[in-house]
Amino acid sequence: MFKSTVTVLVMFLLALQWRLWQGGGSIADVLRLNSLISNQNGEIETLVHRNKQLEASVQALKKHPSAIEEHARYQLGMIKTQESFLQVVEPSNL
Repeated sequence: MFKSTVTVLVMFLLALQWRLWQGGGSIADVLRLNSLISNQNGEIETLVHRNKQLEASVQALKKHPSAIEEHARYQLGMIKTQESFLQVVEPSNL
């Protein structure tokens, strides 16, 4: 009787240990998920910073008419009438 009880308890302990080290909810799984969370938090911080920059740009475009001209000139390549456009091309080291 005692021997069978010990055998059952040892098997139960081994089953619990297997669950601890392998499968869903294991230590390795928790470490992997924590790593994924850290990576996603870094991406979120980058996106929040980008959104703040975009929001500042939108507010500048709404409040300052000169910002619209600056945006058109630098990002869209527009020039005023009577202006000359010069493009400087650096020689390649081929």
